[in-house]
Amino acid sequence: MPPDLRSTVLLRSEDSSGHVSVVENIVPARSAGPPLHRHDFDEAFYILEGELVFRIGDALLACTGGQLAFAPRGAAHALVNRRDAPARYLLVCTPAGFERQFARMAAQAHGTEPPPWALQPIPEVVLLGASILREILDRVE
Repeated sequence: MPPDLRSTVLLRSEDSSGHVSVVENIVPARSAGPPLHRHDFDEAFYILEGELVFRIGDALLACTGGQLAFAPRGAAHALVNRRDAPARYLLVCTPAGFERQFARMAAQAHGTEPPPWALQPIPEVVLLGASILREILDRVE
């Protein structure tokens, strides 16, 4: 995850018996989310403000406020904010657990210790490639 991504965990694994988590994320202007990766949980990205471009499998999908992108478990995916303004989205993960990584990153960014619940195991993420930021900027502008 990029160090300048801002996250707020809204629903934790412990609050949903491990079924679902919800995290609000803000991606700064002209920056990328995580590099191309895959994992064994589903992710739904609901765009609140701005625009994000997703690579899900071989497809590219640009989403703006009110639109949803879905990355099913096992699918290679990444995201980019190619605009000059931040983008804000809700991330829904099922099953839950990966919200702990966002809480750890937020604590690190603030120079604090993560909350005890964030120290529980995190689902494995397999990195498949680099950030897609340059590819997206070169392709669509």
